[in-house]
Amino acid sequence: MNSEYFFQKLDKWDKKTILKYNGYGGKSFTFLLKGISILGRETIWLTLIVLFMFIWYDRVLFSFIASTFLIGTIIIASIKKLIGRDRPFETLQNIKVLERKPSSRSFPSWHAYNVMSQGLIIIYLNPYPWLIIIILMLIGLVAFSRIQLGVHYPTDVIFGALMGIIGFFVSMFILAPIIINILIYFEQITTIEIQFQKINSLLFENLLYSLFVVGLYIIIILVAVLKKIRDFLSIR
Repeated sequence: MNSEYFFQKLDKWDKKTILKYNGYGGKSFTFLLKGISILGRETIWLTLIVLFMFIWYDRVLFSFIASTFLIGTIIIASIKKLIGRDRPFETLQNIKVLERKPSSRSFPSWHAYNVMSQGLIIIYLNPYPWLIIIILMLIGLVAFSRIQLGVHYPTDVIFGALMGIIGFFVSMFILAPIIINILIYFEQITTIEIQFQKINSLLFENLLYSLFVVGLYIIIILVAVLKKIRDFLSIR
């Protein structure tokens, strides 16, 4: 089987599968998937990065989440730009887009990367059987939601999830330990009292610090709002 024939078959399977499951389950299931799909957006993970660094300091959680997010930003954005694959609704006439239309390229899925990589972090740090089952179910639902909502082909989701696994392992064995050691070094040399895993008292005692943290969250919200505006304008 030559590569051209393989990709033709894969493309045919992609289109057949998304047409089959687009809108699957009706309005109630679509509403559920739209809510669950939010777990793959970058806004949530940026919010957690700020939380575990400046509000509830936890060097391990911050290092894992931040490093995995950084890896994904570099890898996924680069591949999207390099491949430049159109979204399903841009090439298939019968696709129903059941959420706002994304303006970025289709391959690979950023949502699938996020939910897989960060889900594996949660499992790795909290290996409770009941939690593992819940996280795996959420990963599956978020991944499926991108197909059901009509914004990604199955191969976008599969490759995004595979990249999420790679991102997790690179973070776990390479980048996160480096960040943790850097943070430990600064903890040892700083004259500021470090408060571990508790609400930072500087939020109530230092106005500039409070304004700084609030400013970070305002930036995160503005980026999310501007992205929605850009996506809305791109389809008019």
